[in-house]
Amino acid sequence: MTPTNAATSTRTAAGHHPVALDALLVLMVLIWGANYSAIKRAFSEVPEQSFNAVRLLIACTVFLTVISWARRRARTSGASLPAVLYTASPLTVRDRWDLVWLGIVGHFIYQFCFVGGVATTSVSNAALIIGATPALVAVLSALIGQERIGRLHWAGACVSLVGIYLVIGHDASFGGSTIRGDLQIMVSVLCWAIYTLGAGRLIARHSPLYVTGITMTIGGAPYAIVMMPQVVAVSWGSVSGWVWATLVLSAILALCLAYVIWYTAVQRIGPARTAIYSNIVPLVAMAFAALWLHEPITPQKLLGAGAVLGGVVLTRLGRTPQAVPPEE
Repeated sequence: MTPTNAATSTRTAAGHHPVALDALLVLMVLIWGANYSAIKRAFSEVPEQSFNAVRLLIACTVFLTVISWARRRARTSGASLPAVLYTASPLTVRDRWDLVWLGIVGHFIYQFCFVGGVATTSVSNAALIIGATPALVAVLSALIGQERIGRLHWAGACVSLVGIYLVIGHDASFGGSTIRGDLQIMVSVLCWAIYTLGAGRLIARHSPLYVTGITMTIGGAPYAIVMMPQVVAVSWGSVSGWVWATLVLSAILALCLAYVIWYTAVQRIGPARTAIYSNIVPLVAMAFAALWLHEPITPQKLLGAGAVLGGVVLTRLGRTPQAVPPEE
């Protein structure tokens, strides 16, 4: 079976299991929603960039280990591995360049701006800006001709954005002391949208595990090198066990597992429909904040949550099959 046929079969098979894919996307949302509050708390003990550098190193190590294992198993035992873990498609010159620029944009620049923005702006501002990600992905996807966006999807995106505003928009205040963080979050959203769309051609021919792991290593390694002076300046011996646990779990769950789920969904249902799930992340973060920080959940927030979830349903109803790029 050629790589193109394999990718087509993967997408076809995915169409028979939409519930399983939705369940994985819900798991991804739960991980990212909980992770938001967890790392925010960890920043009170460890500077954000130092924390993130170590987190990326752990995640890159896990990715490279699993990628190496998948390759050895496929080549030595002849075992048939799921396409999410391994494909035999050879890397072209364009593939290699795509891996490099995606690593720099989607991991180095994105991680620097996202973590810096979270640390220097308010929670409501960050969540509101991040909530615009699906709309940006949909617009860019339509502009470059990568995905045709139907009316139901546009309606779902608008309904979800209204829900985001009902939850947090009326409390957000841009400018002033948070302007630097606001701008950093905006740049991170743009990087994430570019990264999601830019990897579409790669994950049509290569496994989401490989594309995510290699791009993260390409972007994460220089990130860690640049941040190394800050990392060594931290008194790690005095860091609490809770922060160490957060480092490891955030790396494995938020950066490894959730990223692979994200790109598996991009591969199977397209970037715009996958991106709409990021609208739910602020709602999950709000729920965890209510449990951990005892923040009140008002009727207006519940109404907004219903609108966001309704928008996700509309985008799933408007799903259409995605074209697979031809083999190079």
